[in-house]
Amino acid sequence: MKKNDTNNFGIFNNLQEANDRLDAIIENSFDGIYITDGNANTIKANKSYEMITGLKKEEVIGKNMLDLVKNNVISVSGSLLAMQKKKPITLQQEFKTGKKALITSSPVIDDNGNIIMVVTNVRDLTEIYNLKEEIGRKQIIDTNKEHKLSPINNNPTIVDDIICVDKKSIEALNIADKVAGLDTTVMLLGETGVGKELFANHIYKNSNRKDKPFIKINCGAISPNLVESELFGYEKGSFTGANKNGKAGLFEVADKGTIFLDEIGELPLDMQVKLLRVLQEQEIERIGGTKPIKIDVRIIAATNADMEDMVENKLFRKDLYYRLMVFPIYIPSLRERKEDIIPLTNLFINNFNDKYGFNKKFSESALSKLKNYDWPGNIRELRNIVERGLIISNTERVNSKDLPLNINPKNNPYGDIELKETNDLKKLVESIELKYINEAYKKYKNVRDAAASLNMDPSTFVRKRKRYTKK
Repeated sequence: MKKNDTNNFGIFNNLQEANDRLDAIIENSFDGIYITDGNANTIKANKSYEMITGLKKEEVIGKNMLDLVKNNVISVSGSLLAMQKKKPITLQQEFKTGKKALITSSPVIDDNGNIIMVVTNVRDLTEIYNLKEEIGRKQIIDTNKEHKLSPINNNPTIVDDIICVDKKSIEALNIADKVAGLDTTVMLLGETGVGKELFANHIYKNSNRKDKPFIKINCGAISPNLVESELFGYEKGSFTGANKNGKAGLFEVADKGTIFLDEIGELPLDMQVKLLRVLQEQEIERIGGTKPIKIDVRIIAATNADMEDMVENKLFRKDLYYRLMVFPIYIPSLRERKEDIIPLTNLFINNFNDKYGFNKKFSESALSKLKNYDWPGNIRELRNIVERGLIISNTERVNSKDLPLNINPKNNPYGDIELKETNDLKKLVESIELKYINEAYKKYKNVRDAAASLNMDPSTFVRKRKRYTKK
């Protein structure tokens, strides 16, 4: 006991022993531990960090965090953000190992207010996230049982105008719910017309920023000459025709809120550099400005392009790609989520009936035709076809002939036959057969050619025509 009172090492005999014990504690931690000095140079990483991230110590020790981010060794640095804000920063991240982790970077500040090092704790939450996702999926499926749009809708879930019956769309919505409350960048992937904007709205409405601005920008709709001034603003007198008082860009308008960058793949390369700065530094600079402006904005991006192909062909910056792909969500096409077609159809029927004062319904054959179509235009095309069918139809019942869809017959066993309820299938088949026989005879004017057009023997053609006509 006296020995402990006569030195400054407590339970340790000397400084070397203290260092060795501290190393042992760090190395045996279940959580990953990553330490940088006050200049963001990496000085320590333990075995758990290697296992969670897939990075080897030799890849990071002695390296500066700025260089690691620049060279895409890591996609985002909690250490740099903690140094910038001088306070602990928590991020959610997924590594190349497939593991999902919660990262907390805490700056260590001396008495003079200088950061002397940053300690980052990396906690593997993969199993917890998987469990949460499974529970969330079960809750959504259970919720389906409580909702009914119409008997044919198969109990859809309707959330923020998103309809989900198919398990693939339910899974996409579940993932969106999981990330909505986390203040992280989201990339929505999917074909044109699958509802990426609806998903962006849903994420925003369920986020911690739901009471703050939500700015939507279509990157492909802004003239390349105006992109920079629209996004980042300009100071007074920056260029001819500029507002004499200057103008705030959309990122400034969205401060403390969320910005939705639709068709992000259309953003010019020079603007991609500036967007990267927003993601890394959370700051922008106006055209003609001399000092950066700090902003606090969450970014949700969306694209229908093959981003990996664009990166490979140098049409999109690789470093920005990895920054945006922190949390990608793939929204399946309508042909991949067939079970959603009829519920969506009924929703649109109800909406357009209300809009136009109709009271129309779709026949079974019309619904069958919709379900067998490939929908290259996805939900947007379905909505247009339903509206057109309701308007074109001269009766209260929209039939398959009212729908201008080119469907491969092999995918549609019913063709254009109107499906009717019957308690005598034989009689119904005979009436259909007689219809085709009479139409063929009317067209070819003789038995031989009419029978050949239906791939029938002439004698069979005559016999059936006489028998069905007598009935």
